[in-house]
Amino acid sequence: MLQAAEAAPPVESLDVVARILRDRLGAVAVSFLIADFTGSSVVRLGAAGSVETDERAQRIPLAGTVYDDVIRTQRPVVETGVRGAPTRVVAPVTNRGDAIGLLELFLPGPPNTEMMQEIGETAHALAYIVIVNRPFTDLYQWGRRTLPLSLAAEIQHRLLPSSLTCEAAQFAVSGALEPADHVGGDTFDYVLDRDTVQLSITDAMGHDVKAALLATLAVGALRRARRAGADLLEQARQADQAIREHNQRGYVTGQLLRISLRDGSTEFVNAGHPWPLRLRDGQVQQITPKIDLPFGVKPPHTYRLQRLDLQTGDRLVMLSDGMLERNAKAMDLPDLIVDTRTLHPREAARALIGAVVDASQGHLKDDATVICLDWHGTGNSQRNADTGANLTDASSVSPTRPAPDGY
Repeated sequence: MLQAAEAAPPVESLDVVARILRDRLGAVAVSFLIADFTGSSVVRLGAAGSVETDERAQRIPLAGTVYDDVIRTQRPVVETGVRGAPTRVVAPVTNRGDAIGLLELFLPGPPNTEMMQEIGETAHALAYIVIVNRPFTDLYQWGRRTLPLSLAAEIQHRLLPSSLTCEAAQFAVSGALEPADHVGGDTFDYVLDRDTVQLSITDAMGHDVKAALLATLAVGALRRARRAGADLLEQARQADQAIREHNQRGYVTGQLLRISLRDGSTEFVNAGHPWPLRLRDGQVQQITPKIDLPFGVKPPHTYRLQRLDLQTGDRLVMLSDGMLERNAKAMDLPDLIVDTRTLHPREAARALIGAVVDASQGHLKDDATVICLDWHGTGNSQRNADTGANLTDASSVSPTRPAPDGY
């Protein structure tokens, strides 16, 4: 199957998989449903040529559907047909925790164990096929857009990691972003190296294209420094310098976090960004490290490298101030983090964003962004709990926007 998909043009690789499954399993119909940008629906990709037409993607809301169950549980579902109707099988198409979409088949009868194993292996292979072919065609980007994006939103989405979720032995991380009616310049990023995982979240001043361009400067500078092997302080310095040199007005708040995969030690920089929240033993606490100036604020300044207390079993939530807007205060964010503690970070992040959207009646005044990290631990060392960060019990104190020291 992989060989056949590789030999086909990128826009026809899904058709190749469908034909093979029809031939091998006698499937009546086979289709691939891709998760859209919002994570609240899936889109059934039609013929490859649809991307060349004005046809809108067929959007299927997830709430209350079998598709939602499969994505949430990451387990296939078999619905046996009645009165001779075909049997439906829906299997998750996922890679390292990133729920790319779903494989749906209609079979003449109930599948046996061997058939289910082949369907599962095919769905896993399909995830790789989609990832490999994404750079060569707009088909998958088209499928993820139930509505046309504004120019600012297009820029913003290109700044996000290609996969919004990643799983490894030591952690699972997922991010979610809901743009405001006028895009506010939020971004998040992560990268997994041999010995570390690095996370960042940024929020550019302003709205629309100006904010998106400012965010591009920040993310570009951070990635450039990171890929050159720079430490967090140098990454922060270069982001600050880039914005001051190439943008006469504006600044970007942000947080940078690096976690060692060997011993669990942490490094943290906070550039004027809202404090993160930590869930431990069923209790949410607000982590309150020292706050330095946002990137781009004149005159030049330095940043402080700090430590975060992160222990095995902790969930860390990094967020933007869109999660704390006036309308969003109607919900209790710490309680919601507790209520979603059993969910995968992918589902928890979506639930947190969804609650903010609902509290704002679907019209955000600022982007809402969240990164949810579950730390599983390294299993080979004892982390130092002395981090120098003050902790406030969030059960009695709502999340707040910190002011940088001396700002």
